[in-house]
Amino acid sequence: MIPGGGQPNMQQLLQQAQKMQQDLARAQEELAQTEVDGQAGGGLVTATVTGAGELRALKIDPKAVDPDDTETLADLVVAAVQAANENAQALQQQKLGPLAQGLGGGGIPGLPF
Repeated sequence: MIPGGGQPNMQQLLQQAQKMQQDLARAQEELAQTEVDGQAGGGLVTATVTGAGELRALKIDPKAVDPDDTETLADLVVAAVQAANENAQALQQQKLGPLAQGLGGGGIPGLPF
């Protein structure tokens, strides 16, 4: 053993980890509050989700509603929600990616990377 040296300062490491954890919690809260849209059918259907992926709103243009063809409308809704979720995932990567790299690049249990 090397007296008084050789090992990293545990107090400093704990403080850094705590700050990173706070930054991560803050970024996750921002994601939960941020809304992103996804569209299908040239804007006939728009889905709004939070950055955390929670569906908040669904707008359907009356032109998209054909009582004899509900399958197309259903497809448009699914496509709009998928597009919104892809945008939410991109936002998550943008906000949380640098934090996850700072925490060890994906080796932290419970992180989405």
